[in-house]
Amino acid sequence: MAGKKILMLVGDYVEDYEVMVPFQALQMVGHVVHAVCPGKTAGQTVRTAIHDFEGDQTYSEKPGHNFALNFDFDQVNPDNYDALLVPGGRAPEYLRLNDSILDWVRAFDKAGKPIAAVCHGAQLLAAAGILDGRECSAYPACGAEVRLAGGTFMDIDVTAAHTQGNLVTAPAWPAHPAWLAGFLVLLGTKISL
Repeated sequence: MAGKKILMLVGDYVEDYEVMVPFQALQMVGHVVHAVCPGKTAGQTVRTAIHDFEGDQTYSEKPGHNFALNFDFDQVNPDNYDALLVPGGRAPEYLRLNDSILDWVRAFDKAGKPIAAVCHGAQLLAAAGILDGRECSAYPACGAEVRLAGGTFMDIDVTAAHTQGNLVTAPAWPAHPAWLAGFLVLLGTKISL
């Protein structure tokens, strides 16, 4: 299997598990992952937040780690990547205000390249206008945005993922095994033990 080149869009207060786990797991199986953030360069960091489900009406939030970026935002050319990954947390709510990012999301989708989004990552997909007529899972609080963008919100178990065409989505980090497995299928990754 030839490794793929994946663009990961992050920002301050990205969800800790949703950035750390896929970043490491995808590299572990031989893919190259470039994590970028607007206004930042390789070696700089973004803060993460740990979201947990503790029986409250919504998730709780605690400080996470500092996550080191490994590529310069201003050097990104979406044509040079095979796939896009959008972690959740609070970052998507302001990343969706960046016109370059919205153009990139549209370019990946138009080219039919794999796109993986988890939790609040759907906010970015909705803002880019790629959900019209499509099915998308997300954190339940983002269901309204999926619907307003013309999509069908897939209200699935927190440990499940949903794939439709080039898009694989999931409600939150407890779905990592299913979500990352679905993304690996879209990438054409073969793993043998």
